[in-house]
Amino acid sequence: MRVSDDIILSVVMGSRAYGLETDRSDTDRRGVFVAPTAAFWRLDKPATHRDGPLPEQFSWEVERFCGLALQANPTVLECLWSPIVEVITPAGQQLRDLRPAFVSDRARRTFAGYADDQFRRLDPAAPKWKQAMHMVRLLLSGLHLVRHGEPLVQVGPHRERLLAIRRGELPWAEVDAWRAALSAELAASPSVLPAQPDRDRVEDFLVGVRKENL
Repeated sequence: MRVSDDIILSVVMGSRAYGLETDRSDTDRRGVFVAPTAAFWRLDKPATHRDGPLPEQFSWEVERFCGLALQANPTVLECLWSPIVEVITPAGQQLRDLRPAFVSDRARRTFAGYADDQFRRLDPAAPKWKQAMHMVRLLLSGLHLVRHGEPLVQVGPHRERLLAIRRGELPWAEVDAWRAALSAELAASPSVLPAQPDRDRVEDFLVGVRKENL
């Protein structure tokens, strides 16, 4: 696998990380890179993200990644818990070790919000079943995060029922009922998460990364 020298973490996401892959599944890669510190002294700042070089590969600059994780962005948080890590440097390991500092009860709203957005775009008369599957998966992940302190990336025992949704084998009413039940649980479930993330720990990490890349 080709990666840039500035990559500190590269993981596989999507269906292969979730345990929902089929023979036709792509390999979605997500990563974190570090721009040279001196590049921030210029008027034109470094890019906050980039595509490639491989197909289905996307990476964030470390500061952007940390900012999104502190905001409880579901996609970014799940990257930190991906079970398939392809590249990790000492700085990438520090970032993974920092996972508890990013999570907060704000995730209850962000995971629910992303799922609700997908639900509003689904047509019950002709649903896009893959989108419906990921809507339910996102609610399962958010509920697990609230209850256990980490998102449910590998879906485990939910695999067959989720794949049945993707194949269109479950009636829409059953899918919608599952969605509604999970949404209610996510809203009402007691949380093990702190009210706020540990922004100071994250900032200390980021300052350290910038010093190392002077």
